[in-house]
Amino acid sequence: MEEELILSKPMAAIACAGMASFYVAILYAPTLVLRLPPPSSMKDFMVRRFICAAISSVVSVFVCALILPMRSRDVSSLLGVYGIRSDHIWQAVVFPLSLTCLMYAGSLVLKSLTFIELCSDYIDSAGGFSFECIEYALQRILEWALSVASNVMAWRNYVVAPLTEELVFRACMIPLLLCGGFKTNSVIFLCPVFFSLAHLNHLMEFYNKQNYNLIKASLGVGLQLGYTLVFGSYASFLFIRTGHLLAPLVAHICCNFMGLPTLFSKGKGIVGLAFLAGMIGFLWLLFPMTRPELYNERTDNCRCWHGYCSWS
Repeated sequence: MEEELILSKPMAAIACAGMASFYVAILYAPTLVLRLPPPSSMKDFMVRRFICAAISSVVSVFVCALILPMRSRDVSSLLGVYGIRSDHIWQAVVFPLSLTCLMYAGSLVLKSLTFIELCSDYIDSAGGFSFECIEYALQRILEWALSVASNVMAWRNYVVAPLTEELVFRACMIPLLLCGGFKTNSVIFLCPVFFSLAHLNHLMEFYNKQNYNLIKASLGVGLQLGYTLVFGSYASFLFIRTGHLLAPLVAHICCNFMGLPTLFSKGKGIVGLAFLAGMIGFLWLLFPMTRPELYNERTDNCRCWHGYCSWS
């Protein structure tokens, strides 16, 4: 493949920068370009943004298909390059999700302890969970599911944002950068830079929330950019290692749902121990649970050019 490389590094980098800029710029197109009136509600505002993000994703996929130096441009080949596959689905969901949850071991333990405290009134005299406790737990889960299904912000955090961002910033950008001649390790740290820059538009939102305090807004955005850099590197690693878009997608949804990991909790030392044990387990299993052969039948001669076949 290297001898047929026709995509230069500058072209690949410019294309990625253009996709990142377009992903953000189109969000403001309805009011600034189309001159549409401001949305009347938060729901209308978010639906408008959902449509813009979908358009941006489709355009990025189309442009990426035109730029990539592919021998065949049939649908199956293109989908394979983007990591959209129908094989090894359960591996691409279960393994990355389990790996990601290890980082949140402290958070999960804290949530479990909190839930047990809420159920304390339903614990029977023998110290076990009664039927009323189970019924209460199921009722709370059902109420939560219904509230999420009707919450437009939940749709943004758990569906639209993960899907469109992974499609643009992983499925499109990583093949471009690799085909442009960037090394795999460089791509893992370069791709998240574009991902983080696409979140700079949140500076104005933080600025408004902090009563126009630029320092506080900058600190908030700086924390978010740092988090997106770390997560973006992890998501890029998953995509390159597995060649499956589902892998970073489920990790993205999980991270959006859990938020920042809980490192410790006052008066609950087990939370800190759980976090430490989870991080050790995460680092120990990071490469074994993302072995390319777990996600691909023929890693010695696969169609994908992401580089995971030769990365042992």
